[in-house]
Amino acid sequence: MRARGLVPLVLLALAARAISMADAGCTLAKRAELPVTMIGLRPMVHASINGTDALFVADSGAFYSILTPAAAAEFGLTLRSPPRGFVLHGIGGTTDTMLTTINTFTIFGVPIPKVEFLVAGNDLGHGAVGLLGQNVFRVADSDVEYDLANGLITLTRAKDCGHSALAYWATSVPYSAIDIEYATAFSPHTRGVAFLNGTKIHVLFDTGAAGSVVSLQAARRAGVTPDSPGVIAVGATKGIGQHFVKGWVAPFSSFKIGDEEIRNAKLRIIEALDADADMLIGADFFLSHRVYVSNSQRKLYFTYNGGPVFNLTPPAQTADGGPAATPPAAPSAATPGDSASNDSSAPNAAAPGGAASPGSASLDARANQPTDAAGFSRRGAAAAARHDFARAIADLTRACELDPNEGSYFYQRGMARWQNRQPDLAMSDFDEALKLKPDELSSLVARADLHVQRGDNPAAIADLDAASKVAAKQSDVRLELANGYSRAGDFAGATAQYTLWIDSHGRGDVSMLHVRYLRCSSRGRWGQELESALSDCDTVLRATPKAAEVLDSRALVRLRRNEYDKAIGDYDQALSVRPQDPWARYLRGVAKMRKGLTAEGQADLAAAISLDANIAERTRKLGITP
Repeated sequence: MRARGLVPLVLLALAARAISMADAGCTLAKRAELPVTMIGLRPMVHASINGTDALFVADSGAFYSILTPAAAAEFGLTLRSPPRGFVLHGIGGTTDTMLTTINTFTIFGVPIPKVEFLVAGNDLGHGAVGLLGQNVFRVADSDVEYDLANGLITLTRAKDCGHSALAYWATSVPYSAIDIEYATAFSPHTRGVAFLNGTKIHVLFDTGAAGSVVSLQAARRAGVTPDSPGVIAVGATKGIGQHFVKGWVAPFSSFKIGDEEIRNAKLRIIEALDADADMLIGADFFLSHRVYVSNSQRKLYFTYNGGPVFNLTPPAQTADGGPAATPPAAPSAATPGDSASNDSSAPNAAAPGGAASPGSASLDARANQPTDAAGFSRRGAAAAARHDFARAIADLTRACELDPNEGSYFYQRGMARWQNRQPDLAMSDFDEALKLKPDELSSLVARADLHVQRGDNPAAIADLDAASKVAAKQSDVRLELANGYSRAGDFAGATAQYTLWIDSHGRGDVSMLHVRYLRCSSRGRWGQELESALSDCDTVLRATPKAAEVLDSRALVRLRRNEYDKAIGDYDQALSVRPQDPWARYLRGVAKMRKGLTAEGQADLAAAISLDANIAERTRKLGITP
């Protein structure tokens, strides 16, 4: 993320106590430590806005800290215009931007008065209200250590270290080091050089990018295009901008950074990066490496933790859907010249001078094992993010044992168990979490989803109702609730949640058209508010005239309104794009039967049933029969 035309904004003034640990003339002073909990591939941290706890994404790729517009409204913050000529760029292009000032922002346990934030972008998901950017991580020109596998970001100050290696923890493992660009308040990002298929590329280290991504232009320079063998199209990507961008997953013979090379890597390509870089090194890389950014030396040190780097595939499962007896073995780091694994995840790593010598730098290295429940929880969350569920469950079980009154640990273990295909154990964990804190939003939403999966829709709706009562009306969780109601068959409830989200978000949110489509579909299935449903679908179709799913939803609305000719016309268009869609074919048959086109209608009904034997029952539940 970058900006143009920005006058310097006030940096945070951190008053954290420095802890100096001297050794052989080179010392590292630990200035502050920020606990990080991984939610999927999002590194999440807690801070406080005017005394209220708030969840942020730790985003080293953001030049400045940002709140979403919905979060600014939720916290009742006053907005003002940015400096003249200010333009904020990111994935998806530019975005409308405002400024706000938080009276008291608490981070690192320190209350800081009058902190300025940008207000921009789209919902971030997982309850995050914004991004913490480089104006936090570069406070007073600190060095930054990212140890996401253990759930910590640490700010340090190097003194009298000269050219000493600062990978102080690497006493028995190889480390690598690369030069990084000089960073300033105007250009604070961590940038370096890597090689993709032997082609030099410029990379930006971005914890806010869930997965590492390569620009289409850089991929082409490396000899890979969307038409190359093995390249597959994937869903569009959104960032801070107002547009989705196309994406692909492609194989690359080599990705090399420092002395580490990953052969046969599969990487995501996106159409436009717009980040003054060819590639974003995302949270997947940070999870598989411990990283020290030395702004004082203009170097970045890193060590490989083991396991996959870019290809985060889940561990093996047993035939009955339970977890494998033992987790899959992590690939070991090989020396240069060894043949690479076809897994695409095992780097060949060499140390530029071996492991860091004891005199390179000193800082009290954390023990390998956490010492409290919070530490086990964070490490367990990181293991779950890497799909190492056996290790995640072990750590989270220890957290539950050490602090059995903290419901969030049971919720985290429940999520890990659910992903590990242990739904009964997951349900017991969600139950325990909600016994400890009955109004805990994440646990309510998770248990509702699991109830739906198990076919207990009344229990799911009860949990969703409880969650709706405690969620802020502007919260992005409204979309999760809406989708949960829809899966449970409560389309009135789903429509209400979509409406709350739409009313709390501006037209600039990149998801707005998609959510209006979902509300149109929900109203059509509900069979109520059909005039408003038609308006939603018409709005979306003006922007995407050939979207088959939207045509299908508008056709259902028209069928409900007894506008059979218009419904048949929409179904015709939808089926021209997706001819094997049994839903559209069956409902077109219903429309034809009601119009008196009996033979044509019966042919459509028969064709749909041949594609999906249960299609008649599905439509009957909505009150739709021929």
